[in-house]
Amino acid sequence: MSSDVSTPADSGEAPLTLNFADAQLRTLGFKDQFTLWSSLGVSLLIPATAVFVLQPSPQLPPLSFVAVVTAIVVGTAVGSYLLALSAVVGSVTGAPTMVMLRGLLGQRGSVVPTVLNLAQCCGWAALEVYVIAQVGAALTSSASTIWWTVGAGAVATIMAIRPIRSVRVIRRYLMWLVLATSVYLIAYLALHGVHPRQGTWDGFWLSFDIVVTMPISWAVLASDWSRHSTSSRSTVLGVGLGYASTCAAFFIIGILAISGSSELSHTLGNTYSPTAFANGLLVLPIGVLALAILAIDEVDEAFANIYSTAISAQNLFAKVDRRVLALGVGLVATALATFINLETYESFLLLIGALFLPLVAVLITDWFVLRRILFGTAGARFSVTEPQSRRLRYLLVWLSGVCVYSLISPAQVAGWSTFWVAAREHLSWFPVIAGSATLTTLACTSLLTLLVGALSVRR
Repeated sequence: MSSDVSTPADSGEAPLTLNFADAQLRTLGFKDQFTLWSSLGVSLLIPATAVFVLQPSPQLPPLSFVAVVTAIVVGTAVGSYLLALSAVVGSVTGAPTMVMLRGLLGQRGSVVPTVLNLAQCCGWAALEVYVIAQVGAALTSSASTIWWTVGAGAVATIMAIRPIRSVRVIRRYLMWLVLATSVYLIAYLALHGVHPRQGTWDGFWLSFDIVVTMPISWAVLASDWSRHSTSSRSTVLGVGLGYASTCAAFFIIGILAISGSSELSHTLGNTYSPTAFANGLLVLPIGVLALAILAIDEVDEAFANIYSTAISAQNLFAKVDRRVLALGVGLVATALATFINLETYESFLLLIGALFLPLVAVLITDWFVLRRILFGTAGARFSVTEPQSRRLRYLLVWLSGVCVYSLISPAQVAGWSTFWVAAREHLSWFPVIAGSATLTTLACTSLLTLLVGALSVRR
């Protein structure tokens, strides 16, 4: 790649435009990556999702406490490992995720995941702004919701304009407060015990699939940050350990809140949402302080999504200043935050898994397995500028993976789920590994990638 890049006057910030630069800013070490991804794993959305992990289907009984904790630990570990491997590719190439995918799918092929990623990142940013506004309203009054929405959107957008500096602020000032808050919540809820609940292991793999989608939703953003990493080792350890630790912790906080005997559990009742969880925290000792810290930390998820939306858009508009793009994305996300429907959240998660899990599988298999076998080292001859014959075939492999995931676990979106349920009835012979859409999709997509890649090289 050539080194034609435009940078801000402050050389300590990310480039303004994207022109395949080798000389990217390399200042984020292990501590920076660890604190960034630990912070991104802290979200009030995760405890609200725990209810779907506890009972992934209305047709199934809830999981036992041991089963649900196991699903959280295993699912977070698997998803975070895939997330970390995806980030390594960015640390080597120095390219953001969507631009990097040109080396896998070609320039035209990369447009497809770029458009999908723009939609998901902007949606996540809006959802985070919405949650922050609801927390702000819970701490003050419901009449102030609109002002909290505007304020959260503005702060997140400003942080997205200065991303590297924002990461250092998170590391220096915020992470220790968030860590203390997380430890307090887990300890307080655990000490109040868990209701004895009749549960089974039925639906374990469905719960596992839901947990995996959380880190996978970040996997297609990982290289936007890891391209600034000082080394691949700091990337894989910082990203994987950082996100896995806090994501698992907040899933467990959600389970303890649902199944426990604390004031929070009684306040929640049968209502599980970020808003209900935030209101429930207010009844705990120092709950107001804990909620305020979590609300402040929630801004980093919004800022990371706004920044990645802007960087992804540069795959389509390489010469447009990322600050201008971030400003536009921030305005759209803030506007969307005023009318988000959280009832579709589980379906949103499953749809993300169906779309991006197989793409991550194709990337990791090609980079770490196929190229190591053919060329003796991971990532050998991987270029975002030189054409490769297997790029169109890889696009078809990715789409095949989407079909496999959707056959097993279709997102409950009107029209989409109906189609795949009907298709499944005609493909009852299709093998499913352990009842998991994640494991089956990873296996099928990886095998197809190896087959297609090997045939292309032979030709």
